[in-house]
Amino acid sequence: MRLIAAVFALSLVLAGSAGADIFRVVPTAPAGAPVALPSASVPNAPGSISVPANWLSAPTSVDLLAYPQLQALWQRAGGAYGINWQVLAAINKVESNFGRNMGPSSAGAIGWMQFMPSTWERWGVDANGDGIADPWNPEDAISAASRYLAASGGQTDISRAVFSYNHAQWYVDEVLQLAQLFGSGGVQTTFTLDRLQVSLTAARKRVVLANRKLVAAQRVVRRLWLHERSLRLRATHARVLSDQLDLDRRAAQAGVVRAEAQDRAARTRAGVVSAERDLASARDRSLASSFAPAAGTMLGAPSYAGNYVFPVGGGPSVVSVSHSHHDYPAADIAAPMGSPVYALSDAVVQRSWRYPDPRCGIGLTLQTSDGKSWTYCHLSALDPGVVTGVPLTAGQEIGLVGMTGDATGPHLHLQLNPQSAYPQSLPWFQGFANVAFRWQDAGPTDALPQSHPVFAVVPNQPQATSSVVLFTR
Repeated sequence: MRLIAAVFALSLVLAGSAGADIFRVVPTAPAGAPVALPSASVPNAPGSISVPANWLSAPTSVDLLAYPQLQALWQRAGGAYGINWQVLAAINKVESNFGRNMGPSSAGAIGWMQFMPSTWERWGVDANGDGIADPWNPEDAISAASRYLAASGGQTDISRAVFSYNHAQWYVDEVLQLAQLFGSGGVQTTFTLDRLQVSLTAARKRVVLANRKLVAAQRVVRRLWLHERSLRLRATHARVLSDQLDLDRRAAQAGVVRAEAQDRAARTRAGVVSAERDLASARDRSLASSFAPAAGTMLGAPSYAGNYVFPVGGGPSVVSVSHSHHDYPAADIAAPMGSPVYALSDAVVQRSWRYPDPRCGIGLTLQTSDGKSWTYCHLSALDPGVVTGVPLTAGQEIGLVGMTGDATGPHLHLQLNPQSAYPQSLPWFQGFANVAFRWQDAGPTDALPQSHPVFAVVPNQPQATSSVVLFTR
């Protein structure tokens, strides 16, 4: 019987080894023990990593890390694969703003370092040893980014490796300028700039929200005033005295309601003034730091070229323009809500309006020193000093990007008056491409498409294997 039992047990073992895998044993490291990270020379085999359930969607809650925790992750991940921590910090800042904006992006990129899902499956890392390679986990994602950069030759040619991360030269320039700034100023500069950016962004958001409330309150006042005026006009033309008296009574009641709404609008206006004062203070604090190119991009500072300034701040990572969008000459400059809007040259304000026009929204028309007239539309707020007849200097902040009027998303509508040319076809505008903005419909000469395959240079081998395809340059 013992022999029969032994044979039966052995047959079970052999059967299990010959059949398909049903269970996978996930190795877990003891608490505090370092995790063995995968090599950068070979990508993950299909199905070799475990990912979270519903991993293509953002988790319901994400913990933001303190600055020392971020620094430790960048340095540990960079040391593991021979990548400077400043480059990882710069990519982390550009891609997800240190975890504050993790997507999914419009292209489908996800997580702390904005990996495309197919790329994550090949290069994702379980860096914290929990058995899951999670792009929404900062340790996993930052380590995977370091691995991917190393696989793309980052130990010897970091520019080429960053290009493999995002196939655009403006992206390489922005990341490496930011990395250089982080490197020259150290960790303190890195986090000081981040705090300034957070402060500016929050101040701009408060102005946007406060002005939105003011416009809503003004809309109520306007509606009530029109109703009151209609009643008074009807009373004036009433032929029967009783009708006239009834309409006068109703108009008086409407006037009381309108006056109360005006009081509410006045209190709301005080909130706008307070928010504008806070924004001016945040601008002053960031002014000294905004002159370095990389810092200026973070802080939304204007980009200058000759007599012109690009009218929206934020840089090509967040600002984009189509070569031709409208069926009439105009440029729609897409940017996040609340991005700063600048005078594009020395100019004088010809007209401005703070209550949204049905089509143009909040905006202004200015005349530049070369005699050209430009109209800005769809702002969320206009700076209080931008009134008819006021001179503006090139690069002066005059408002914030919005979507007031006939608009379906936050952008600045810019048009030349009369509409004789598309602004984006003018040489000064095009000169800012890949410096102050990126083309939405980039062609082959502007940037390689995001789906462009990436090949890493492998060392010369005595004999090619079936898993490696060798290319000559």
